[in-house]
Amino acid sequence: MNFGRVVRMAIRYKLTFAASIFSALVVAVFWVANIGTIYPVVEVIFEGQSMQQWIDLKIEENQTAIATKSAEATELREQLTALGDGGDRQQRKNLQSEVANLETELTSASATLRGCKIAKPYIDDYLPGSPFQTLLVITGLLVVGTLIKDVFLVFNGVLVARMAQLATFDLRKLFYRRTLRMDLAAFTEDGTADLMSRFTNDMSQVASGLESLFGRLVREPLKMFACLAAAAFICWRLLLLTMIITPIAVFSIRWLAKMLKRANRRAMEEMALIYATLEETFRSIKIVKAFTNERRERAQFHEDNKRYYHKAMRIARYNSLSHPLTEVMGIAAISLAMTAGAWLILSQETHLFGIRMSDAPLSRGAMLTFFVLMAGMADPLRKMSSIFSNLQAGSAAADRIFSRLDRRPQIREPIRPAPFHRHNRDLTFENVGFAYYTDKPVLEEVNLKIAFGETIAIVGPNGCGKSTLANLIPRFADPTSGVVKLDGVPLGDMRLRNLRGQIGLVTQETMLFDDTIFNNIRYGAYNASREQVIEAAKQAHAHRFIENELPNGYESSAGALGNRLSGGQRQRIALARAILRDPAILILDEATSQIDLESEQAIQQVLEKFTRDRTTILITHRLSVLSLADRIVVMEGGRILDVGSHDELLARCTLYRRLYQIHFEDLKQTA
Repeated sequence: MNFGRVVRMAIRYKLTFAASIFSALVVAVFWVANIGTIYPVVEVIFEGQSMQQWIDLKIEENQTAIATKSAEATELREQLTALGDGGDRQQRKNLQSEVANLETELTSASATLRGCKIAKPYIDDYLPGSPFQTLLVITGLLVVGTLIKDVFLVFNGVLVARMAQLATFDLRKLFYRRTLRMDLAAFTEDGTADLMSRFTNDMSQVASGLESLFGRLVREPLKMFACLAAAAFICWRLLLLTMIITPIAVFSIRWLAKMLKRANRRAMEEMALIYATLEETFRSIKIVKAFTNERRERAQFHEDNKRYYHKAMRIARYNSLSHPLTEVMGIAAISLAMTAGAWLILSQETHLFGIRMSDAPLSRGAMLTFFVLMAGMADPLRKMSSIFSNLQAGSAAADRIFSRLDRRPQIREPIRPAPFHRHNRDLTFENVGFAYYTDKPVLEEVNLKIAFGETIAIVGPNGCGKSTLANLIPRFADPTSGVVKLDGVPLGDMRLRNLRGQIGLVTQETMLFDDTIFNNIRYGAYNASREQVIEAAKQAHAHRFIENELPNGYESSAGALGNRLSGGQRQRIALARAILRDPAILILDEATSQIDLESEQAIQQVLEKFTRDRTTILITHRLSVLSLADRIVVMEGGRILDVGSHDELLARCTLYRRLYQIHFEDLKQTA
């Protein structure tokens, strides 16, 4: 069970776990000890006796009982001997049964006598001689015992919370680490909202489940078992009689737990949909407002929220059953004990329906204490009923978390990675094919060789596979057929860190972090000095606006996803980040699409120098950037249609000529 895996993560903190168990044991012991004070109050003080008088009377009563029952047993044995082997069989059987009963009562009286003799010196020395003073001592001990119990209860709560939070801390780190290892496709399939739901709501449910498990689900049963042990000491046979309803309770609780887990899992799925709606709406708020679709978004959120409400109400209905269920079972057990016990007390019998229930007739004090102990089990049962929902929610959340955590990425590290060296020869695509779905290929039979230091531009209509081809280079995805090689080594044989460490990437959809401009530029080379960062910014024509337009220069915050910068500013920051990395392979995917023409001309001069002695892949529609290319690759329908220079392609490639006329003629006129 996945929740069990989280539990194992928690109990690795052995000292905290041991301390929490010890504190729970102390709470349970003092819980029963406090209940046990009812016995001397009823049995001794309310009878107008001191403890010394009571212990003396008990010793005398047991000595008399031992003498009387020994004499009776001797007499019965003599009758058995006189009866001989030829006597009446039924009579012999009755005599043997009576002897056995007397021996049981003798054993019980002897044990009680030994206990009284052991306790007598302590009672004589440490307890007062009057009933009222004894009551004061007992009530004082009750207050002290309650204080000690509550102090350890506080310790237990803190220790349990610490263990639960540490386990969740470790699980959250592990989940984050595994999530970062997943392929890009996994993020597309799952969606950010679903992952956020698992990181936040589900993790919170796991922590709550752990606190319930190591807190109340350990502490309350210990209190209950301590009451059971004390009740068994008074009359274990009567206790067994009250437990006959246990199988019904176990079956009912298992059914309820199953229903709660299923309901919680479905509620969490609905919560993930709410996260998705919120994320989509807030990220697209400009479009929502521009098209005045607030009402439509409110209606969509209302439907998602309503579905979650119905799932939450199902949880509430099942959860509302837990308290009545446990209460009815507890009251049934107590009622059964009271009925049987009252009959034994009133009749002063030791047997019920011919079954021995006690070794000697029970006193009113002992039976009242037994009843109070049974009632003492009701409070732990009541508290345990309130944690069913937390446990099942935690279990369902653990299932959802581990269903993602256990996935293995399709992009895997090689078992025996090839020796690392910086790219210096060629990058080749050999019969490369790729498909997200088997029946819909994105790339087919791509063959291309790019020499080191060469700049290749890839053009083609939207959806022809340009970006997918570029994504194969850093192994964001692996080909479904064929192979991509770097300097003759298949990319799958290289460590991902070594491969991606020599690649710089700038995309059209520029992503910056909610950090300073300085740290965003230095993201790909954290060992770079401030001077190197500034130099990279100057090359990307970002230094001027950073210093003159941003309030704190390089220490200004870019905002969430770089939302405090314009599109052109974000692209220049991303370009500076790639330049600072000093990659052997540079991939520019529409990297200058949001930069003005004046800045683009300046950046082109930088790129002309920067692309020397490194392999560059350009995906663009802009003529000025295409002029940097040594060769241009034209793609259509996932295949390479033609490869050549600008003039060669204009002369022989119809598709390139059409793209040129559509995308480049205006730029040519303004140049």
